[in-house]
Amino acid sequence: MDYLPLFYDVRNRPCLLVGGGEVALRKAQSLIRSQAIVHVIAPEIDSALEQLVREKGGKVEYRFFEPEDIGDYRLVVAATDDEAVNKSVSSAAHAKGCLINVVDNPELSNFITPAVIDRDPLIVAISSGGQAPVLARQLRARIESLVPASYGQLAQLGGRFRERVKQVFSSPQLRRRFWENALQGVPAELALAGNIEAAERLLQEQLDSGESVSTQGEVYLVGAGPGDPDLLTFRALRLMQQADVVLYDRLVSQGVLDLARKDAERIYVGKRRSDHALQQTAINQLLVDLAKQGKRVLRLKGGDPFIFGRGGEEIEQLAEEGIPFQVVPGITAASGCASYAGIPLTHRDHAQSVRFITGHLKNGQSNVHFPELLDPAQTLVFYMGLVGLPDICQRLIDHGRDPHTPAALIEKGTTREQRVFVATISDLAEKIAGQDVHGPTLLIIGDVVSLHSKLHWFHPRPVG
Repeated sequence: MDYLPLFYDVRNRPCLLVGGGEVALRKAQSLIRSQAIVHVIAPEIDSALEQLVREKGGKVEYRFFEPEDIGDYRLVVAATDDEAVNKSVSSAAHAKGCLINVVDNPELSNFITPAVIDRDPLIVAISSGGQAPVLARQLRARIESLVPASYGQLAQLGGRFRERVKQVFSSPQLRRRFWENALQGVPAELALAGNIEAAERLLQEQLDSGESVSTQGEVYLVGAGPGDPDLLTFRALRLMQQADVVLYDRLVSQGVLDLARKDAERIYVGKRRSDHALQQTAINQLLVDLAKQGKRVLRLKGGDPFIFGRGGEEIEQLAEEGIPFQVVPGITAASGCASYAGIPLTHRDHAQSVRFITGHLKNGQSNVHFPELLDPAQTLVFYMGLVGLPDICQRLIDHGRDPHTPAALIEKGTTREQRVFVATISDLAEKIAGQDVHGPTLLIIGDVVSLHSKLHWFHPRPVG
């Protein structure tokens, strides 16, 4: 390790910045976010830099740097494009024994600035030792997705309770156990969801009772999206990593399931037509039973839980039983599959509205009010419509929809196995006959499908 990682307190301390351009502006912004008082010296200074520094109580001098300017500054940054000036600043700073950073020149510096994830007061810093700063920034972007912005609130909550926890638990081991459970349990979830007052009340209740571990279970109803793991939300990933038990259905891709906590118990509760691993009432009860055992239960549902996912039925029973729950929306199949197939659901020239419809058959026919679906300026999206596709298309035609209306069937949308079959409502069923198509599928009907031939080359590449 070439550098010792340190965090340096510059609050209300004067720091010297030599340089007046765009790079200097970025350095000034970083210093000011750390509550430093910035003094800028340069013959030419960007107006935005000058305004920022003066507004925050700093100084600006339009002149060339002199070695004597180092004075009593403890931290100096050189951010010019003049190598001679940078060397002069570095030499003077080293002679004074102060901290010096010459931007993009580790050889002239005795400290370097890392890529930072700021969740004040929680700070994550990443450095490549000056060898590959772009790589450090890329890694920062990846970690950003795993550290929600609300972690700062959680850290502040912990700070407010530190002394109280010390008073209740004299043993460092007990204190650590308390915080490990608090920062992964219900108090943390309340804080991360923005309900700080409820989190504080729960922490205080645990301290008043001397409890170090909460026995209250919780259910996370999480939308897994249409298949590509990259489409999960940050919040979904966080909850997936802390669940004790995972209940998942057949629409959850393996790539998504692999992101759940490795040691979590997995229970398959999927449904196929006429083949249910568990009836819905049994799934509802299982969620309740597991939560009452004190477990954190992840209910992973393909797409979005509240769009043909029966999520409302599940949380209704949880609410009746007094089980805490969270609902995390997912990218519904209509949005994800249409995007990856290059089919915009709405378009000023083709469709001004979109309708989501279940394609399940009842008594061999679609239980849909077809007279409402004849507007040519409306896109129709049928979920689970593979089996009922011939009936859906024929009944649209029978009720007056133009037989030449474009239609697309998307198989395994957003995954590597995605296939898109494009035709019209009069011949789509015939086109997919013999193609060995399997669910999950999505049926899109409307003029927007005609854009597929133009736009499908530009959709994001499926990775799941």
